[in-house]
Amino acid sequence: MVNVLVLDDDFYVGQIHCKYVNDVPGFRALDPVQDLRTARTILAEEDVDLLLADYVLPEGTGVDLIRETNVDAAVLSAVSDPHIVRSALRAGALTYIVKPFTAEHLHGFLRRYARYRRYWEKEKVAQADLDRLLRSLHDVSSPGTGSAPASGSTTTARILDALSAAKQPMTAVEIAEAVGASRATAQRHLAKLAESRAVTVTLQYGSTGRPEHLYQTG
Repeated sequence: MVNVLVLDDDFYVGQIHCKYVNDVPGFRALDPVQDLRTARTILAEEDVDLLLADYVLPEGTGVDLIRETNVDAAVLSAVSDPHIVRSALRAGALTYIVKPFTAEHLHGFLRRYARYRRYWEKEKVAQADLDRLLRSLHDVSSPGTGSAPASGSTTTARILDALSAAKQPMTAVEIAEAVGASRATAQRHLAKLAESRAVTVTLQYGSTGRPEHLYQTG
């Protein structure tokens, strides 16, 4: 089992990324963390195989942590500045995944990473095998990697229009009714919008004590 630590200052986004990780057989996400200090503690005390770190964090950057740790790592960030991306790769990140991304995109990397990990069980390194391994780690068309669907959709656009027109936050049920979609479909699109921070999510506690997610733009 590959233990994965997700580091993201947004708790909700961290939870989503953990779910993506747990959906891949052979991978297990530890509880997500939101700051460098906690991440350092977990890395020192727990058996972590792979670190998935955001770039922008309260006390520094995910790249700062990658530089100081001996754990395989990747950066998941909305920052797309070429110099930042290059600095992350120079620091030792295996890859840099720009938010927002689909679950399938991360799944593909994790499956390729699993093959990458298995290679190091060999007694000797063969140049031809090593060349193929390094190419396949970044080849999104390699076997077992699904192609990512287009990022835009009419359902997503309708959801954003409904939220923009609303005068107050809406529940997933209200949004589903407004756009003519099932609740499950609306929630799937809302999760991706929340991950990319196109919408914000708050919790409302009702009389039963169970929290309900409220969504709004801005």
